[in-house]
Amino acid sequence: MIFSLGINHHSAPLAIRERVAFGADRLQHALGELAQGQGVREVAILSTCNRTEIYCSAESPQQVVDWLSAYHQVAQADLAPYLYVHDQPDAIRHAFRVACGLDSMVIGEPQILGQVKDAVRAAETAGTLGTQLHKLFQRAFSVAKEVRSTTAIGANIVSMAAAGVHLAERIFESVAGQRILFIGAGEMIELCAAHFCAEKPKAVTVANRTVERGRTLAERYGGTAIRLDELPDHLAQHDIVVSCTASPLPIIGLGMVERAVKARRHRPMFIVDLAVPRDVEQEVGELDDVFLYTVDDLAQIVESGLESRQAAVVEAEGIIGQRVQEFLGWLQSRDTVPVIRSLRDSVERMRRHELEHAQKLLAKGESPEKVLELLSQRLSNKLLHAPTSTLNAAEGEDRNALQAAASRLFHLHPGD
Repeated sequence: MIFSLGINHHSAPLAIRERVAFGADRLQHALGELAQGQGVREVAILSTCNRTEIYCSAESPQQVVDWLSAYHQVAQADLAPYLYVHDQPDAIRHAFRVACGLDSMVIGEPQILGQVKDAVRAAETAGTLGTQLHKLFQRAFSVAKEVRSTTAIGANIVSMAAAGVHLAERIFESVAGQRILFIGAGEMIELCAAHFCAEKPKAVTVANRTVERGRTLAERYGGTAIRLDELPDHLAQHDIVVSCTASPLPIIGLGMVERAVKARRHRPMFIVDLAVPRDVEQEVGELDDVFLYTVDDLAQIVESGLESRQAAVVEAEGIIGQRVQEFLGWLQSRDTVPVIRSLRDSVERMRRHELEHAQKLLAKGESPEKVLELLSQRLSNKLLHAPTSTLNAAEGEDRNALQAAASRLFHLHPGD
């Protein structure tokens, strides 16, 4: 049975989401540990700034819930109000909707598809992606492509990065002329850099744990790179700060920002914290002259384009509904595989036994024609013995059902 469970921006506030987030450095270990649990056959973990979700083929979702609670040391009572659990077919539908961007804060945003693909690659590397989940996600990618190519779901998209620029322009008359500091060098920071730098800022700095990677991004926009431990010396020089790292703890504390504000002589500082867990201590938002926004705060901006995409959403949901039914059909066909394999093994044993018997007769000098005739008769009798005995012994409705099944299986037409 395929299950999906987790929390997202619809069900849980940021304070809860950051407690169960998986950093990239912990993901392989987490996948391996969960897959070792009894009854968990396959598993993939999707962890982004807006969601932490576990997709699995398992006997029961409860054992996965127990593991999630224990792994992050979050009491189930604290997690329960925000946790959703889907089984078939809802788990399949949810996976398709997530891949299509229908469950995102920004309806139709394309970044989530790349994040799902990263989650699948991580599960493949960890050896926890089996036949069912592999097929599920391949179908999800196919559905996402179909939805994006046949509907207007991605039209006039408002991205998180574009929303950040919009908010900055509420604080400053223009992004042009401002000094921008990007903290991190991952995909989200690259997207933000593309949007902010399109506005021709005065200066760009990239702070990253690995200076070489930060320099690669900074040079793309004519900027400079610094190490993360140099932040306290450089923070005051920047008007706009955009942060998104995988740090498990805040890297910008209240004291650091207080000193920066003082050095800036209370000129406003705009900070966007896109990380989960947060990169910036929550108390920073209470400072005068500091405008701190988290991923949840961007919701008001990105919702503005929702109405124009409602018709496309309806179309997309229709496509997803059809593809869910097709995938359920594939899963049901998988249920017959053990029976088919057993049937083939049984017939193969009969064939080998009768072949050996025929070869012995030929070795004794029996005529080939007689041996072939006997082989065919004995094989036919053995093949038909079990089904005919079962039909003869059946009574009432059971007999009717077996007769109907036999007619379908062997394409019989008793009335002809």
